[in-house]
Amino acid sequence: MSNSFYKNRRLKSIIFFVACSLLTITPHAFDIENFSYLIFASCLVIAFYGLLVISKNINRINLSNTFNKNLTENKLPVLDILVAARDEENVIARLVERLFNLDYPTNKLNIYIIDDGSSDKTPLILDRLSKEYAQLKIISRSPNAGGGKSGALNYALKFTQGEWLLVLDADAQLKKDTLIRLFSFVQEGSWSAVQLRKSVMNVNKNFLTSCQSMEMAMDAIFQYGRLTVAGVSELRGNGELIKKDILLECGAFNEDTVTDDLDLSLRLLLAKSRIGILWNPPVMEEAVENLTALFSQRQRWAEGGLQRFFDYGDQLLTKKIDNLQKFDLTYFFILQYGLPIISMLDLILSIALVETPIYWPISLTAFTISGIAFWYGTSCLSEGPVAQNKNLLMIFLSVFYLSHWFLVIPWVALKMSIFPKKILWKKTLHTGV
Repeated sequence: MSNSFYKNRRLKSIIFFVACSLLTITPHAFDIENFSYLIFASCLVIAFYGLLVISKNINRINLSNTFNKNLTENKLPVLDILVAARDEENVIARLVERLFNLDYPTNKLNIYIIDDGSSDKTPLILDRLSKEYAQLKIISRSPNAGGGKSGALNYALKFTQGEWLLVLDADAQLKKDTLIRLFSFVQEGSWSAVQLRKSVMNVNKNFLTSCQSMEMAMDAIFQYGRLTVAGVSELRGNGELIKKDILLECGAFNEDTVTDDLDLSLRLLLAKSRIGILWNPPVMEEAVENLTALFSQRQRWAEGGLQRFFDYGDQLLTKKIDNLQKFDLTYFFILQYGLPIISMLDLILSIALVETPIYWPISLTAFTISGIAFWYGTSCLSEGPVAQNKNLLMIFLSVFYLSHWFLVIPWVALKMSIFPKKILWKKTLHTGV
């Protein structure tokens, strides 16, 4: 994209941050009559829609033990599995071995591993595996090829042959029958794309990994509910199945964003292509195990999340999507990106002025809704590892854990407003748990 496009992103970041700041400062600076009623009304809207979204999971069709009997081998499509791997020596051998152990017709399954300029032993391991698995296809890119994960996936597209693409991270683990059940779900719902629920393998490693496990369950609860209520759902990078022709019509993977999955999700929405959410079976992956890695990962997610709204906001405000979808996107945009900035500035001003924070009821309502989704998500019948300690204390601590977003979002929004845009893809280290 052009430099003017990046400047546009920066300008929109400034406008967004200033707007949040004005919303925070105004009620502190001026005695606005009946402002508390506006806060109360906002809490009611947040609670009503949040509970509505969560409640839609009660009627969720669980295909964990259901197969479409009419889905014979002849009806299964040709599938290409794509894995962009850079410096993945700890996990790449395990991944390849498990992929070739999946239940799927061998003549309809192509496995592509993109060695994206690795500097560790990944190329040597892949060379050994290619001799062990004759059908394994290795694609190599130079370290300075550019485009990050999106660039690697786009480069691999020209080698693909299948009707569908399954994008996995190098640490992904699937159950043997995942692909069969996945296409049974596709046929039942006529989806253009499907996102598998993400499950944490190292759930009991420490407090952070347990919280991330519950966070992923909460996220899947919201995703399924949003899809059911408003027709809005999102891809999550690992475990995303996409119909190839739909992907190409949307412009493939965006190499000018740090979160290709979130960016593609909005483009699919604008193209009126539906993303299904499959609870079982999940795609299992590693959670980061320390605060440094967590904040690095979350900064990338926050930046990519904001970028997509800045990039496609004008299209989202047009008639390309219906009003309920606009409301859903506005609701979650405000809670995910606006509220953390407003709440932090509100707290700082309250301390400086020795006043009571004004927006705390909204924050409390949002955290309560998240807590309910935490509890419900961890109580659902789930394949794959789940958090062991699902008592009230753990739910409370997990909700408190979510407060890290109230540090990450303001910092990222401020950084995007001040500093010139640089596309930096920071990979998450996989240890091979």
